[in-house]
Amino acid sequence: MTFKEYNRFFLLACAPFIGLLIWLFSAGFTLEMPRLGFAPSLQPFAVTEVANGIHTSLDTAKGNAAATKSTIEKFYQLYEQSSNDMNAMLKLAVAQAGRPAAIFDNRIAAEFGKPIRTVSSANIDLRLYQFTDPNYKGYALKVDLKSDKAMQMALGKDKLGSSETTLAAASRLGAVAGINAGGFADTDDGRRFPLSTTMLNGKYVYGFEPTFDNLAFVGLSTDRKLIGGKFAKQADLDKLNPSFGATFVPILLKSGAKQVIPAQWQNSPKRAPRTVVGNFGNNQLLFLVADGYNERGGSGATLMELQDKLAKLHIVDAYNLDGGGSTSLIFEGKTINNPSDGRLRPLPTNFLFFK
Repeated sequence: MTFKEYNRFFLLACAPFIGLLIWLFSAGFTLEMPRLGFAPSLQPFAVTEVANGIHTSLDTAKGNAAATKSTIEKFYQLYEQSSNDMNAMLKLAVAQAGRPAAIFDNRIAAEFGKPIRTVSSANIDLRLYQFTDPNYKGYALKVDLKSDKAMQMALGKDKLGSSETTLAAASRLGAVAGINAGGFADTDDGRRFPLSTTMLNGKYVYGFEPTFDNLAFVGLSTDRKLIGGKFAKQADLDKLNPSFGATFVPILLKSGAKQVIPAQWQNSPKRAPRTVVGNFGNNQLLFLVADGYNERGGSGATLMELQDKLAKLHIVDAYNLDGGGSTSLIFEGKTINNPSDGRLRPLPTNFLFFK
């Protein structure tokens, strides 16, 4: 297209719009623009109103802070009171914990007087008493075991079938005290074996043997408690977690109740040197040793006399250990009782106490 043709095309295209504008102007048409302004609800807040709101919020925060402070102070006072109450309860518990031992000590003191010798260490507390009854003289040894090392049972010369005196065993193993343990049986070749069921270091020395002829096992559990009695099955004894123990006859007390003493043990012999063991309610042990100059029945104590004395002291469980010439009480390297054989008898088992 030529230049003239372009001009003609655009002139024709714009003609309607140009005509519309000429008509608007000639008709006097006007267009009013809206005025700008603020609605009453959108007016700016006054400075005083804002300040009043902030002041109110500050007052509220101040009140909340005061309430929080009061609550914290009350909780602190409550904590302090609770702490004081707990300390008082702890002191009372400590004092109460010592009462049973004091009660038992008072019972023993009332019966035997003051101890003639004492030993105290981190492992053990030992108190040795001497007493005189109308029919016999004797000794009492109270034992408080504080650790697993405090008390052990020893085989004679650490060998099954061998024997040694309680003094020799205590000296050899460094024990501060010792006392004879279970019964024994001799063989024709001169060996001396523990009687029936015997345990050492948690193991049966030569197997479990069901109770017969009123025999009773007596020893200590792994948690240092006196255990004993008659057992038909090994499982029944195993339930008590035995650590060591020996066997003899008879049972004297069970749960504080006197047990029937078999007739043959009431009269064969009637009186004799005796060794018995029992436990208090706090698991401390008490050994009684009765002196006698022979085994013919005319000296020493009867089992019923020792049973009565143990019951009077509120012993829980009690057992008779080997007696007669076997009765032996060693304390700090010396023989305390008067052995009826005139000398200490070699034994296959001894209870030893270590400082």
